[in-house]
Amino acid sequence: MIEVEQLSKSFRGQQVLEDVSFTVSPGECLGIIGPNGSGKSTLLRLISGVDAADAGDIQLKGRPVKAYTRKELARWLAVLQQDALPPVGFTVKEVISMGRYPFQTWLGGDAEDTDEQIAHIIEKLNLSPLVHRTIERLSGGERQRVALGKVMAQQPQLLMLDEPTTFLDIGYQVQMMDYIREWQRESSLTVVAVLHDLNLAAQYCSRLMVLHQGKVAAIGTPEEIIKAGLIEQVYGTEPIVLQHPVNRAPQVLLQPGQTLWRNKDETTIKSSD
Repeated sequence: MIEVEQLSKSFRGQQVLEDVSFTVSPGECLGIIGPNGSGKSTLLRLISGVDAADAGDIQLKGRPVKAYTRKELARWLAVLQQDALPPVGFTVKEVISMGRYPFQTWLGGDAEDTDEQIAHIIEKLNLSPLVHRTIERLSGGERQRVALGKVMAQQPQLLMLDEPTTFLDIGYQVQMMDYIREWQRESSLTVVAVLHDLNLAAQYCSRLMVLHQGKVAAIGTPEEIIKAGLIEQVYGTEPIVLQHPVNRAPQVLLQPGQTLWRNKDETTIKSSD
């Protein structure tokens, strides 16, 4: 589904990504983790064709990403960001229906009758009581459900998530990721997710890739990646890693007083004590 080879990107002379290579198989859920400024969101923008790479190659379904038009990509690739809803005034149903834009004819109508599809999405995401409410009257969790409904209406084969749970409380975080996992399993959806929460990433992603200073620091299963030594090296804090008592996924416990700091060239790590 995705093949990335030696990808590099700079902005105003600042190297953001350097020689990044990885693949994503159809139906897989790859989580991208790493500290702030490590290039995670930039990588999504390159894969989705929003920005162009300085060097390297991105293949989507066997074709270079630059060979697709934006509308062609939008017919099978969707991106869910932290807060990408339109301005105030649109109802829940109107926003979800906007997901059908890539399939509209030159006359502005949809090539197929989607009323049943939109109704199914609204019911599936428990949005029926809110269907005529405008988005400015929704809570943060409700807004993200509407944003998810909008990308579901695109019926993508590849879904890219850019920190979709950042502003949500823990209940809505789990709800959002449960919806996405169920959708993935039902439709063999391929998911690439940038996530800040390592515990969520370990529970919902089949593989994790760690970006650090614009490079791939590690890639593997959650059990291979969520280890105290690697987290200490990348994030600058010494955690305790345990197995989840139910699903056995590795989970991170933070230790107060174990914050680490690095010198300017990032070569030395010392305790703050």
